[in-house]
Amino acid sequence: MSRTFAVTNQKGGVGKTTTAVNLAAALATQQRVLLIDLDPQANATTGCGLAKNSLQYHSYHLLLGLTTFEAVKQRTAFGFDMLPSNHALAGAEIELVTVAHRELRLKQALHPEQRHYDYIIIDCPPALNLLTLNSLAAAHAVIIPMQCDYYALEGLSDLVNTLRRVRGLLNPKIQIEGLLRTMFDPRSTLAQQVSQQLLQHFGEKVFQTVIPRNIRLAEAPSYGQPIFAYDRTAKGAYAYQQLANELLAKHVQHESAVVTYS
Repeated sequence: MSRTFAVTNQKGGVGKTTTAVNLAAALATQQRVLLIDLDPQANATTGCGLAKNSLQYHSYHLLLGLTTFEAVKQRTAFGFDMLPSNHALAGAEIELVTVAHRELRLKQALHPEQRHYDYIIIDCPPALNLLTLNSLAAAHAVIIPMQCDYYALEGLSDLVNTLRRVRGLLNPKIQIEGLLRTMFDPRSTLAQQVSQQLLQHFGEKVFQTVIPRNIRLAEAPSYGQPIFAYDRTAKGAYAYQQLANELLAKHVQHESAVVTYS
């Protein structure tokens, strides 16, 4: 069964796009993967080597119903398909204001295509807006990248409350797949303390994998490549492969439980 994950955090600069791109690339070595860039900044698009200003069609056109999924879809050089973005996506919110079921546009567009993919990863904008709501309405679960810093727990509380409202109004089945500790510096006492608080409060909802602060990981997007293409030997590459393996193991375990219960 296909699984759709929204990579989201209302706080910017936490490694959200880095996670979406590199998780998609890691999963694509074993699975059929679609990456969706639903952020008008289009960082995931350029991070996959696509020229955002030269695209004929992008996710804006799909949300507005101006073209088909196949017209928007791009095949990347890294083994996965992508629905790219462009700055024009920022205007979608205004244009969708009068459209019925505007929060469900992405879900409706993806529904007939899900059977072609094992995993769909959505890179959300760092805000609670109509684009993020479309992502949350379409997703089975959310992956929440977060730095272990002073404001992390406060921002996480806001996001959990948002998910509770989405569950009540748009998507009753959405869950937290996991909290991902990113840009982690084990030498920082504060980072260690916040990490322990996350584990105490959220337990198994915290991924075992920790993404380290890694210069090669930060450099890769400027070359339009996931870390695996830029430097497969980097610590960041190893970490995102571990994350993909952890996610796959959880999925297999979930599928086995469903079969056993049935």
